[in-house]
Order: sequence, then C-alpha cells, then structure tokens
Amino acid sequence: MTDAFSNRQWLTIPDLVDILGVSPSRIHRLFEDRHLLAARIDGVLKVPADFIEGTEPLGELRGTLFVLADDGFSDDQAMRWLLEEDESLQTAPIDALKAGRKSEVRRVAQALA
Repeated sequence: MTDAFSNRQWLTIPDLVDILGVSPSRIHRLFEDRHLLAARIDGVLKVPADFIEGTEPLGELRGTLFVLADDGFSDDQAMRWLLEEDESLQTAPIDALKAGRKSEVRRVAQALA
C-alpha cells in the first residue's frame, strides 16, 4: 500500500452504515451510482473517510468519478489518482475537492484523457 493510502483514514461498510445512517444495501447502491468509490484493502472493502462530508458522501466526488470513468480510468486507477498528490494541483485531488476547487480538479482530470 502506498503512502497515499496509508496516510488516510479508511471506513468499512459497517462504519459507513453508522455514519450515513443507511443500510448496507444502500451503501452498495452508492457505489453503483458512483456517489462513493471503494477499494479492497487486506480483503475488506473500504472507503477513504475523506469521501464523506458530515453524514453524506462528498457532493463533488460523483461528477469527478464520472469524468475519470469517461477518461478510461478503472476504479483502482481513479482511487489512486484521487489520493496521490497531483503536481499541477500541488495536493491530492480529493484534498483539492474538499477545499472547494472542484472545477480545477475536473479540468485536470479531463486533461488526463
């Protein structure tokens, strides 16, 4: 696991059920509908805590995930890109999203195609 992954707090499905107040099947639906993205870590499906804002998925994440998918990114590649520092953003894209830099992040993502 890279530093980009190990320096993040990760949430399991039971954690998300508690935080979001929804059923496990609703959590899986959030994955299917691209509101959230998960990675398998040590065999367990986990989501970076950075993808949650309060008791909801980070609103800016969904559109960004669609841009990355349209660029041909796999889920694993999208996760890695979101969590690793991007030279042009001078931070990890997820941190830029959380800082309100959605347009800039999506421009950088589109340029990757």
